[in-house]
Amino acid sequence: MGVVIDQIKRLVDNGYGEIVLTGVDITSYGADLPGTPKLGTLCAKILKLIPDLKRLRLSSIDSIEADDELMEVIAHDHRLMSHLHLSLQAGDNMILKRMKRRHSREDTIRFCEDVRKMRPDVVFGADIIAGFPTETDEMFENTLRIVDECGLTHLHVFPFSPRPGTPAARMPQLDRKVIKERAARLRIKGQEALLAHLRAEVGKKREILIEREGLGRTEQFTQVELDANIAGSLVSARITGHTERHLIAEPIGKAA
Repeated sequence: MGVVIDQIKRLVDNGYGEIVLTGVDITSYGADLPGTPKLGTLCAKILKLIPDLKRLRLSSIDSIEADDELMEVIAHDHRLMSHLHLSLQAGDNMILKRMKRRHSREDTIRFCEDVRKMRPDVVFGADIIAGFPTETDEMFENTLRIVDECGLTHLHVFPFSPRPGTPAARMPQLDRKVIKERAARLRIKGQEALLAHLRAEVGKKREILIEREGLGRTEQFTQVELDANIAGSLVSARITGHTERHLIAEPIGKAA
């Protein structure tokens, strides 16, 4: 853990405004370390020991493994960004079981509800696979519905593609046309959810991290177009509109 904190401190000392903790399964962090610390412990220590860190963000997490300390950090330290991307994969319990996922659809819905009670400004993204083997129309409808039930905003949709040698490759496969159609429906659903989020943001004040000239990200990871060009700086801005893909904002303060 100390190595990670030292690395982040060096980045912050060099002017980085946001740090993203990423990995294949970051909610399993610490299982191989002495004392088996959890992801929440790491986040709490980073934020405590590096007070100059302006923004800490998590990449894809497995909600079922979110520990109590992580939930406390989400609730009480707003330097942890209010965007959580879930390794959801599907919204049907039978498909989740066949994927060997550790969560149920009810687990995910409950997690989103619990986080929103603690952090009302949170925005959720999710990875979803369309057309997993044996997926029926009813199973797919369960996945469509979970977008609304969890209030998902940023969807990453993947049409299922078999990998040789995996258990899924040996299961009864769906027709490629069906898979593509389901992926398209999920993307439309995702665009509708994103549009609703963009509309709701108009008029709000947000802190924008500038990624490159004219473009940045809000705390909720929503892309913003604005007149600012110092990469890595934080700019207070008022959301004035949207393009149906990203927000448009006007700076109202100096770059941090």
